[in-house]
Amino acid sequence: MKVMTASEVSRAFSAVLDEAEHGETIVITRAGRRVATITAANAATWGSLRSALADWIPPADPDLEDDMRAARAAVTLDEDTWQSA
Repeated sequence: MKVMTASEVSRAFSAVLDEAEHGETIVITRAGRRVATITAANAATWGSLRSALADWIPPADPDLEDDMRAARAAVTLDEDTWQSA
């Protein structure tokens, strides 16, 4: 892990990105306080996302149909707000 000030990083940003790309973690400080960390990005692809979600089955809600019926039954209109012209 490498610690650099914000000023140092701004002057050598391209080199800092190169270091991060090669596995280095850079902690950026301002006025002696840690304010950010630069690390290599995870290599992710649509294929890996598709693969991760392939076996996912959303949880079933056995009460959804009953809830929808109850909601429809609870809605009453005193007048037709969508009258034909």
